[in-house]
Amino acid sequence: MDKNMVLAFQDIQKKQAAIELGACNEITIKYGLALSDTDINELVENRFKSLKDTGRIEFSEGILKKIVEVFCDSPYIMQQNYKDTLMEIQETFYFFKNEAMDQIADDELIEFMKRHFDGKCQGSLEYLSGTTLEDLCRNTRYGYEVDDTDIYGHEF
Repeated sequence: MDKNMVLAFQDIQKKQAAIELGACNEITIKYGLALSDTDINELVENRFKSLKDTGRIEFSEGILKKIVEVFCDSPYIMQQNYKDTLMEIQETFYFFKNEAMDQIADDELIEFMKRHFDGKCQGSLEYLSGTTLEDLCRNTRYGYEVDDTDIYGHEF
């Protein structure tokens, strides 16, 4: 495929992603969260950087819109850390999608991340990626059952 054609396709994807992300503000504003045009552009650029860094390719809308919709009601996300948190969640998603060898569906991984981010991890992305997601991927790779309990041992 011609390099110019690939770049043109990527530009179309970026514009579409920016439009979809901007539309998410209608949902997130009721939680006191909104992305500026600059934030949206940074998130879209970060998406393509994360995809490149992890060796992944997406042909559809991507996962950022889903992440925004799922995580917007988290009590641990404020306007001040909203964009940075979304960037880190997105990077973490792609990394662990690879670590799980694509054996976990996108929606399932996002829901797992959200449950544990709001629960056991209490808003800590470091804890989420350093323990909970590591356990999930290891258990998925080796066929073990996933511990899906909160900090008190209660099932989600």
